[in-house]
Amino acid sequence: MAAPAKKNNYFAIWISVAVVAALVLIGALVVWMNNAASAPGAVPEGPGINTSTGAIVVGEGSNEVDVWFDFYCPHCQDFEDVYGPTLDELVTSGDITLNLHPVALSGLNAASGTDFSERSASALYCIATQDADAAYAFSQTLLTADVTGAGPTDQELIDLAADAGVTGIDECVTDRTYVDFVATQTREIPTSPEGGQGTPTLVINGEYIALTGDVNADIVNRLN
Repeated sequence: MAAPAKKNNYFAIWISVAVVAALVLIGALVVWMNNAASAPGAVPEGPGINTSTGAIVVGEGSNEVDVWFDFYCPHCQDFEDVYGPTLDELVTSGDITLNLHPVALSGLNAASGTDFSERSASALYCIATQDADAAYAFSQTLLTADVTGAGPTDQELIDLAADAGVTGIDECVTDRTYVDFVATQTREIPTSPEGGQGTPTLVINGEYIALTGDVNADIVNRLN
């Protein structure tokens, strides 16, 4: 009777080995799927793109001003109306380096039934790979366009890019080349002191700014 018991022991060992191997395989698959889901996709590159932060860099001032915005966000449109002219003046005067962070808030897209946030942010990166200043001009135009509904079509975004001085990005825009990168950037929006994330978000020289609508208090008086 000893021999059958030995055979059963071997069988149990092989079953255990098979189970462990299956668990290892499943674990590896889960890790791969999680990495794939959070991968940044195609990463935009160009002389005006900060490869460490993903920001589109405009100007060369000593003060760092970072703005996170969603082209479909009505509050971002309000931000451009109130703060945009001053930021533009400070870029032109050489007082600030303006770092643009286009993002796509999923809630905005879901509520409107459109993918405009991610399409437009991806298109901005398409432009920025060629010319950061043109990307800045494009963003200023789009943020003052009072976007509603489904937003401008891909062709209209391409035409706006041409108006800003950049052509030859049709395939980049229509293929949504940088939407995965935009999704990654969206997860990196700074957290407010209250613990929330959203747009617009303004950070000056590393300090999160709670917006009051007072341009001097929120921006000008905080510059070195």
